[in-house]
Amino acid sequence: MEAVLQTRCLLSLPPNPTRVRVRSLLNPSQGLKQRLFASKPLGLSGLSLSYKEVPSFVAKPNGLPPKGKNFICKAEAAAATDGQPLFGETQKPKFLGIELVTLKKIIPLGLMFFCILFNYTILRDTKDVLVVTAKGSSAEIIPFLKTWVNLPMAIGFMLLYTKLANVLSKKALFYTVIVPFIAFFGAFGFMLYPLSNYIHPEALADKLLAVLGPRFLGPLAILRIWSFCLFCHLSASLYIHEIFSAEITTVDEAKRFYPLFGLGANIALIFSGRTVKYFSNLRKNLGPGVDGWAISLKGMMSIVVLMGLAICFLYWWVNKFVPLPTRSMKKKEKPKMGTMESLKFLVSSKYIRDLATLVVAYGISINLVEVTWKSKLKAQFPSPNEYSSFMGDFSTATGIATFTMMLLSQFIFDKYGWGAAARITPTVLLLTGVGFFSLILFGDPLGPTLAKFGMTPLLAAVYVGAMQNIFSKSAKYSLFDPCKEMAYIPLDEDTKVKGKAAIDVVCNPLGKSGGALIQQFMILTFGSLASSTPYLGGILLVIVLAWLAAAKSLDTQFTALRQEEELEKEMERAAIKIPVVSETRNGTFAGGSLLNQSAGDSTGSTSKTSTPSNN
Repeated sequence: MEAVLQTRCLLSLPPNPTRVRVRSLLNPSQGLKQRLFASKPLGLSGLSLSYKEVPSFVAKPNGLPPKGKNFICKAEAAAATDGQPLFGETQKPKFLGIELVTLKKIIPLGLMFFCILFNYTILRDTKDVLVVTAKGSSAEIIPFLKTWVNLPMAIGFMLLYTKLANVLSKKALFYTVIVPFIAFFGAFGFMLYPLSNYIHPEALADKLLAVLGPRFLGPLAILRIWSFCLFCHLSASLYIHEIFSAEITTVDEAKRFYPLFGLGANIALIFSGRTVKYFSNLRKNLGPGVDGWAISLKGMMSIVVLMGLAICFLYWWVNKFVPLPTRSMKKKEKPKMGTMESLKFLVSSKYIRDLATLVVAYGISINLVEVTWKSKLKAQFPSPNEYSSFMGDFSTATGIATFTMMLLSQFIFDKYGWGAAARITPTVLLLTGVGFFSLILFGDPLGPTLAKFGMTPLLAAVYVGAMQNIFSKSAKYSLFDPCKEMAYIPLDEDTKVKGKAAIDVVCNPLGKSGGALIQQFMILTFGSLASSTPYLGGILLVIVLAWLAAAKSLDTQFTALRQEEELEKEMERAAIKIPVVSETRNGTFAGGSLLNQSAGDSTGSTSKTSTPSNN
């Protein structure tokens, strides 16, 4: 990498240099720049002097060039490939090729990602155990919980966060957000859960259920186990790493190290899965009459609190000992698009419409299968400890699969292209979804065959559903998300910005809540989740087929835009010609050869370098 000392001067040099090349930069926003690159370093270490003639373009009566010529000179210091420091500047200490200042930021940030995702996995597995296996509840509570608890509370939290951000400093805001989380989870394990029999209105819920009927089991369970539902929402809202990472890293550091954080996140998933399984199996070593799940919950919440305190310490340490990057006061505002405006924009663009279909279809599909699977999981593992132990294995397998898929994703993109990568996620969902619903609907005839492998149709459905969730989530993180972001690249800036805004306003909420709304309608219509399973399977099939069709259509458009972009670049390269002007001995200028130059080429041609003589 070349570093240029900003030292410029005017010199009077011999009037007849043999050859001068004049190069015009083609970027109009940068103007005309004259650069010289010395062929050999002279004088001070890495320092050389070079000159370039700037001829006058005012015509003289006799046709001769002007008598006086000005030459621009500049001192250039090339940073050597062996890490030689700039002239007058000390080299920053490095370790393994990375500056120590950068390591002081990246290592704590990586540890923080690990701690938060470790906690998030424990909390995610625990919330499923709490709300699904609780007395008077089932997996039917999940769609109602997402719509009537998570969504309103998420909106309220964001409004509160926005208000706090306007009155608190960044550090105060961080502690204000994370400390209540830590306190709640610690209090839940040691206070709220042991007192749940006293604070939950089970008698009132039973009376309402007797009046309204069993189809209202899901919504009434929210009232019955309100503290578990609060735990469920807060465990899904732990996104402190997004606040922290945006503060301490530059864009270049993020591009370089965030892929490594993604791999580290899945390592955290593996370790947290093992932790959940360890505490869930403590029940086997306890005596009769002991609430094994309460003991397991205390152990896991203790780890969550310790990890939370570690996050606070890392944040304090970085703010105390690491120089943070300065931020520009000018903020780039995103276009504010309302729901109707977003819908109009989605309808007007086929490309954005297909991309929106991908986002909505994933959110609905994963919810349709996940809730049905968890209902079968409870039937197979009714005990909280058994359910939690299985979820520990599930999280570990998800981490391993995602880690492997992230390593393979680059090969898939390079070998098979964007279209194949975009179709892998819906294909996985389709194949595993068909197998899962087939085992539920037609499991009895397969019973004798499955018995030979030591499985019942229910256990087989649980395993196939687990495979569906594992592979679909790993494909989503490693392929679907990158494909979605890559699809924006060839668009013009206006379409890109408005398309993202429209998808954020309409498609993300619709994808997250669409599956829950469909399930609520089915449960209230047919009486239970089990009765609506055939219809859910049919809806899943239609949605995934629409997803595959949109991915195929988007692939055609994406490829055409990319080819058009490459063609434009080739035409620019072919059309650009830079003249080389030489000066003869008698002082006249003659046209030289034409050089084809790329508009983005920053190296240019090397000009004649003057070697000062020591007389």
